[in-house]
Amino acid sequence: MESTTQPQRFTGQVALVTGAGSGIGRATALKFAEQGARVIICDLSPERIHETEAEINEKYPDAAKAFVTNIADEEQVKQAVQEGAAHFGGLHVVFANAGINGAVAPIDEISYEDWQRTINTNLGGTFLTIKYSLPYLREQGSGSIVITSSINGNTTFASFGMSAYSASKAGQVAFAKMAALELARSKIRVNVICPGAISTNIDQSTERNESVEKIAIPMEFPQGRQPLAGQSGSVENVADLVTFLSSSEASHITGAQITIDGAESLLC
Repeated sequence: MESTTQPQRFTGQVALVTGAGSGIGRATALKFAEQGARVIICDLSPERIHETEAEINEKYPDAAKAFVTNIADEEQVKQAVQEGAAHFGGLHVVFANAGINGAVAPIDEISYEDWQRTINTNLGGTFLTIKYSLPYLREQGSGSIVITSSINGNTTFASFGMSAYSASKAGQVAFAKMAALELARSKIRVNVICPGAISTNIDQSTERNESVEKIAIPMEFPQGRQPLAGQSGSVENVADLVTFLSSSEASHITGAQITIDGAESLLC
């Protein structure tokens, strides 16, 4: 009979997870805790992040510390990282996951404010998370960073109206590769994952303009858009990938861009 015991990959380590109030972030924070880590968890929603904190601490006492954080706000990110690292005595792993879909509209109808909000949250928030985490990773003499990007803007370009989102996600990939090389001599690994359709609640942050229908090019997939599983991936699928990339088992992997979409992007 196959054992369901989780490997204790992160005993004695501290992991930071942004967007941990739901979806991929929540599942990954739980997975880190299951595998021995103490977790600094951040999310914009006070209700969601404290629910995640309570769930983790009920299963793994005192393993989680929550911070209500807007990752586009420099002072909030700085405070969460500094106070979290002080609370647990360090930082070893960073999962820069938080992001939004933002405004979905034709290019000539997106306000510059909406454009900036998406870029500042997704790309700017990733930068801030890593910037303020680096001193603690350097102090440990090594570390792992994983960034959540997307197939949108990298391997697929058919999400009409999502020019700001796709631009921010392409930017994350370039930033991850630059960071991987810059930080290699510090023994800090940086990898980026590109999920396809995953069952999360990110659509709650979407502001969809009805004019998108005017620019969309119709595409039909009679057999569905999920060749491997026939349905969207799960947050647990992504959590498994993130914890692997963050572990010593991936010690020679850095600068990698890994698609996790069940072959969805190969259709477009």
